[in-house]
Amino acid sequence: MASYKQPCIHCGTFIEADARLCVGCGSMSPFGYLCPSCLRTIRKGQMACDGCARPLYVPCPSCGKSTFAQERCEHCGLGLMIRCENSRCGVLQFFQNTKCTACGKKLKRTMGGR
Repeated sequence: MASYKQPCIHCGTFIEADARLCVGCGSMSPFGYLCPSCLRTIRKGQMACDGCARPLYVPCPSCGKSTFAQERCEHCGLGLMIRCENSRCGVLQFFQNTKCTACGKKLKRTMGGR
């Protein structure tokens, strides 16, 4: 059976069409962007999420410049994700989230998950 590959939108590496992680750059959203709060599909340039109205441009906690809500800051390149402290979960979450989108545990706002 033929296997179809698509390029990652971040680095261009061709990966399986059903992949959830890019082996080239490590992105967890290789084919598009997801709202950090409700996980609805969003696009770069969109000011707020259609599903939950969350602002999609936020100040980076490291450099302070406005950046799109994604895995890394568009200006300084530092990570915007923190790891859920639940030992059974550990899923990376956007730094402004108050609870984990995977398990629901309340998150502490520390940038240790870069």
